Amino acid sequence: MPRAARGAALFYGDDFTGSVDALLQFARRGWTGRLFTGLPDAATLRRAADEVDVVGVAGISRSLAPDEMDAELRPVFAAFAELDPAIVQYKACSTADSAPGVGSLGRVVELARESFGERPVPMLFAQPDFGRYTLFGQHFAAERGTVYRLDRQPTMSHHPSTPMTEADLAVHIGRQTDLPVGSIPLVAFDDLEALLRSSAESAVVLDALTDEHLVTVGEAVAALPAPVFAIGSGGLSHGIAAADPRSGPAVPASTPSAGPVLVVSGSRSAQTRRQADAAAAAGWLVQPLPLGGPAREAVVPDVIAALRAGRGVVLTSDDADATSTGDRPVLEAIAEAAASVISAVARDEAARRVIVCGGDTSSRVTRLLGVESLSIAANPWGNVVLLRAHAADPAVDGLELLLKGGQVGADALFTDVAELG
Repeated sequence: MPRAARGAALFYGDDFTGSVDALLQFARRGWTGRLFTGLPDAATLRRAADEVDVVGVAGISRSLAPDEMDAELRPVFAAFAELDPAIVQYKACSTADSAPGVGSLGRVVELARESFGERPVPMLFAQPDFGRYTLFGQHFAAERGTVYRLDRQPTMSHHPSTPMTEADLAVHIGRQTDLPVGSIPLVAFDDLEALLRSSAESAVVLDALTDEHLVTVGEAVAALPAPVFAIGSGGLSHGIAAADPRSGPAVPASTPSAGPVLVVSGSRSAQTRRQADAAAAAGWLVQPLPLGGPAREAVVPDVIAALRAGRGVVLTSDDADATSTGDRPVLEAIAEAAASVISAVARDEAARRVIVCGGDTSSRVTRLLGVESLSIAANPWGNVVLLRAHAADPAVDGLELLLKGGQVGADALFTDVAELG
């Protein structure tokens, strides 16, 4: 089958917040794009690839066991391969969140070989504008103004599902596969393309400290024989797009929407809690998200009443009652509860701008709402992105969504978003 006429790149995001970041990085460099919330049919996927520069599929593999990843990723990779793409990116978190039993990046490398051949897989997790850096294969991540080695970063070293105990990314990912994983240091980048072509490793971690290093990687990746399969953060998306800038429209900084904001959080991050506390100090209604059905239904009228009165609402999960979930995993219960409240608010038209906190929660909530695809509505500052939801349900169609990773954003993020035009 011939290569799609326009699509230069395809990507799968291991969660929704990361997928949005990839879409933003491409858009900032003039690439037109479309992000699906699940794998569309072959005709829809090809049509999108013919119409825009980059097409993404937002997924949930970061939270899946290896056998579940097989079921999630094999159909996506096979569909991508049918389009004969130049580059396929597996969008991973900039903190390389993964473990042998959850979101295994080693398993991703193994699966990619089935669809895209057995060439070395470049891996770039650095994202300087996000405070993520790699040097001599060691990864570093900023938190509240301090840059830590990954295994010492306060949040990631105590992550509830993928605690990071190793900063050497080749070692970390090497524990997730029997395939050989190596690295290429920054000091060898003069011959990066040649080193990637000749590498004996199945996957290769690449350094980066600056945006210029990202572009160097992007140029080397683009020069490799197609199809290139690469794993990386939004820094990799930045590098690929900056190596071949396009002339698409600029991303707007605001939208005409106004009114109160609903925030639902599945994040247990300390930063998200600080954001909730800041909203409470500003007069917002802040309370735990009820996970049980009856309690959830009981809170909806209070939420709608507050929003109709012009008061922002935050429903948190770090203090939610997990005993009410029964045998269901807590993440599932949080996502179902969040989607239920958002749906009720949308039907009532009490708010049209919603923030969902937590990458895994965002992934599940968006799918539960029936959102089919997402486009960028605005990028007001930094890596904060307002998305427009596209859905068959008229109550959900057109909602503005901000899908926020747990550690993302300043303390005043919620109130700042509410004040946007």
